[in-house]
Amino acid sequence: MTAKWEKTGTNDGVLTFSIPQVEVQKGLTQAFNKVKGNLNVPGFRKGKVSRQVFNKMYGEAALYEDALNAVLPEAYEAAVKEAGIEPVSQPQIDVESMEAGEDWVIKAEVTVKPEVKLGQYKDLEVSKQDREVTDADVDARLEREQQSQAELVIKEDAAAENGDTVVIDFEGFVDGVAFEGGKGENYSLELGSGSFIPGFEDQLVGQKADSNVDVTVTFPEDYQAEDLAGKEAVFKVVVHEVKAKELPELDDEFAKDVDDTVETLDELKAKYRKELEETKEKAAEDAKDEEAIKKAVANAEIVELPHVMVHDEVHRSMDEFLNNMQRQGISPEMYYQLTGSTEEDLHTQFEGEAGERVKTNLVIEAIAAAEKIDASEEEIANEIKELSEAYNMPVEQIKRVLTEDMLKHDIAMKKAVELITGTAVEK
Repeated sequence: MTAKWEKTGTNDGVLTFSIPQVEVQKGLTQAFNKVKGNLNVPGFRKGKVSRQVFNKMYGEAALYEDALNAVLPEAYEAAVKEAGIEPVSQPQIDVESMEAGEDWVIKAEVTVKPEVKLGQYKDLEVSKQDREVTDADVDARLEREQQSQAELVIKEDAAAENGDTVVIDFEGFVDGVAFEGGKGENYSLELGSGSFIPGFEDQLVGQKADSNVDVTVTFPEDYQAEDLAGKEAVFKVVVHEVKAKELPELDDEFAKDVDDTVETLDELKAKYRKELEETKEKAAEDAKDEEAIKKAVANAEIVELPHVMVHDEVHRSMDEFLNNMQRQGISPEMYYQLTGSTEEDLHTQFEGEAGERVKTNLVIEAIAAAEKIDASEEEIANEIKELSEAYNMPVEQIKRVLTEDMLKHDIAMKKAVELITGTAVEK
């Protein structure tokens, strides 16, 4: 076979290749065997017509399309390998020549993986990460737990303050007319939480139980209900109860109540400190790794990302997102209705980061190639075992789903990432 690659753009080109006559004949035989079973030819039993008779009656060219379909995939794959290109799109096939008795000549318009010019990717300097856990961090963790254990106690004949919870009935009016969704009964509202329209909660500070108050607010211009956006509304509010948080004492009893593995408050603090140190260390490592990868990608140069790669990444992200919604019982149609958006809006939403993800993958692949990173048989076996355990799937099933080339690629990508992050230096 002879294959010739001619670039027509940054990442586009035409692959011209020939299919040898010996392969053409194999394809014609396959095509003939496929159609002859359906032929009714006088003088022959169904399916028993000879190739010679068929060619005389219909012409050999009648088999060309089926023959090409039979031999093209293998011929194209061989031509790609011979030309040394990596297509990232389905080829647009054009037949240049299909003369009887001669090699067939095919042209394929394809988009290929772009060239990556690597910059520095080892020994990168990244920002020094904060790994220290302070007493204030531990105290804040204790305070959050204390707040979660707080009880609400009714305040007798006392004014509501920020942080208190009021139990209210309310009904909203615009121009004296009640509007849909503006009414509630026995609603518990924590003042200062920002749960309601700006200004609403502030006007309930200072109120006591059994009081009636008119709360006047203006809906934000970007309010989700367009018929209320920017309009002034009056809420008639009845305050039934005012409740204050009563916090438990931070002592040994508190410690034992919130964690049955400790006996004292000091033990609880020590446990929280260790947990915070582990969390902060992981967050620091993640931040360091992310910065190193971003720098390696930024240092690389790709003239132009193929549109088809970005398009495919957008749709992969969309599919993943919508599948997650589906698992929560929300169909795509329901999601678009609830959010007031369209498929085009979701496409635009994911398009922003898709290009950067495509570039990141291309750079990491280029690093793996430059470093001649490969995967050993042992590493492949370990990867299959880990995937089997992670997804609770038999090893044989993993092997059916993922080819050895796919596993090698994933392992090489991981090792390339480890090279970038493992040599990065915090300064």
